[in-house]
Amino acid sequence: MAFIKKTIVLGILAATAAGAGFAWWANQPITTEEPPIEFTIAAGSGAHAAGQQMAEAGVPIQPLLFNLLARVTEKSGRLKAGAYELKPNTTPRRLIDQLVRGEFAQEQLTIIEGWTFKQMRQAIAAHKGLKHDTAHLSDKELMAQISQDYTLPEGMFFPDTYLFAKGSSELQIYRQAHTLLVSKLRDAWEKRESNLPYKNPYEALTMASIVEKETGQKSERNMIAGVFVNRLRLGMLLQTDPTVIYGMGNGYDGKIRKKDLETDTPYNTYTRAGLPPTPIALPGVQSLAAALAPAKTGALYFVSRGNGTSQFSDNLTDHNRAVNQYQR
Repeated sequence: MAFIKKTIVLGILAATAAGAGFAWWANQPITTEEPPIEFTIAAGSGAHAAGQQMAEAGVPIQPLLFNLLARVTEKSGRLKAGAYELKPNTTPRRLIDQLVRGEFAQEQLTIIEGWTFKQMRQAIAAHKGLKHDTAHLSDKELMAQISQDYTLPEGMFFPDTYLFAKGSSELQIYRQAHTLLVSKLRDAWEKRESNLPYKNPYEALTMASIVEKETGQKSERNMIAGVFVNRLRLGMLLQTDPTVIYGMGNGYDGKIRKKDLETDTPYNTYTRAGLPPTPIALPGVQSLAAALAPAKTGALYFVSRGNGTSQFSDNLTDHNRAVNQYQR
């Protein structure tokens, strides 16, 4: 009888020690080493299979213990498939929570204000964290999968930094950037100044793209927009070099010459009145705001001072004087 009691006591002590050891293990960092370890959990995986997949990917974890912890915490059937990263100092308990919440490995892509759509496509195509499933699509075919309202892509995507799970579709980025642009444009249009010379939001977007390319000075964007709005109202040619450059396409070699200003294209605002047929770049929110709330100014001209700022003039005489001072 004493032997049986002793055996029971030893069993209880062993179980208690094992339980304490298991609890200690569940709350200890799996690894403290950089860099993060990447792994993927396949669709339909239970806790045991997930543990094996992580171990095969290099995560230093015992699948049997991971499976036991998932069952004890009643999370075994709630793990989400996807691409993950094991970051330093992550405990097994935290790792299970990560898989239950679907905290996938995050990638990011920054789309720069002033980029053309061509540059945006190149950046997306070159990003290693994306699933490249749009490379076979033309611009027109791509837009057909993104929007029912717009067929031309230039200017129709908002420049920003986008976060996404590793392995996401390129279409996710295009759709997110387009949806955000449409939202920003709608908000700016609803807050627009009265009596602007735009027939619709698309024309305002086109103006915003010109403002975006004309200056890197945030403080001057409203003035630049004010000059171009004044010119539109008076029926003057916009005469803006960025539209000419856009119309030159691959023929632009970094310099714009007199013959380029005289060669007619749909985007040459030295030979054609009004706005060009489409935006010429991806405008940011400040350029959108400037196009729809331009400065109230009498200026009709501006010229670069050579230091990143511009000299504005109300008449041609003053403008020519400024050109002689700053350009010649």
